Amino acid sequence: MCGRFDQNDIARRYIAAFGWADAAYNSQAQPTYNAAPGTYRPVIHMQDGQPAVDDLHWGYRAAWAAEKLPVCVNARLEKITNNYWRKLLKTGRAVVPANGWYEWTGEKGKRQPWHIHRKDREPLFMLALANFGPFKEHKAESGFVLVTADAEGGMVDIHDRRPVVLNAADAATWLDPDISTEQAEMLARQMALPADAFEWYKVSPEVNYAGRDGAHLIEPLPEPEPHDE
Repeated sequence: MCGRFDQNDIARRYIAAFGWADAAYNSQAQPTYNAAPGTYRPVIHMQDGQPAVDDLHWGYRAAWAAEKLPVCVNARLEKITNNYWRKLLKTGRAVVPANGWYEWTGEKGKRQPWHIHRKDREPLFMLALANFGPFKEHKAESGFVLVTADAEGGMVDIHDRRPVVLNAADAATWLDPDISTEQAEMLARQMALPADAFEWYKVSPEVNYAGRDGAHLIEPLPEPEPHDE
């Protein structure tokens, strides 16, 4: 899964890395090292056939499901063609740019966060499903979820799920409204960056607290000093 991510650059620089020079910017969100569910974050998508960047609520629940289902922040790749997600797969494909994401190890109360990022430190383009437009009852009616897949045995045994990350060209194809839902799902399966494209290290437990921010959150913790036998 992905419960926090590091989106510490401005939207325009992410878009430059994405290769879009003519996107419509509707984003006012500030960079953050600790993006949490329930906040509004810049999302890349196609709007009326044109590239656009909008701030969208991280978390989605269909309006009809208000009394039946919880708000989701992730959608499993294996299920994005089911009845609940299929409409968004057809009309709401999106990309969330970031520098990394966080996962945790350890017992409850002693959770150790890890920062996961590309080895080459290029931006991540994480696949998302989104519902754009105004909401009626709850802001999660107009929100996004990150698409996650099996972590191929676990990334340093941190977690068994991870966001689906594509390179910029494949992520742009994901957004193409002319490809079918079947093609989009196959693209996500076949072109996701493999586990060996990433690296990770432990970071401050301060990440555990939503609202905490700052560059110090992504600094690696020092390795413990070796003890003599």
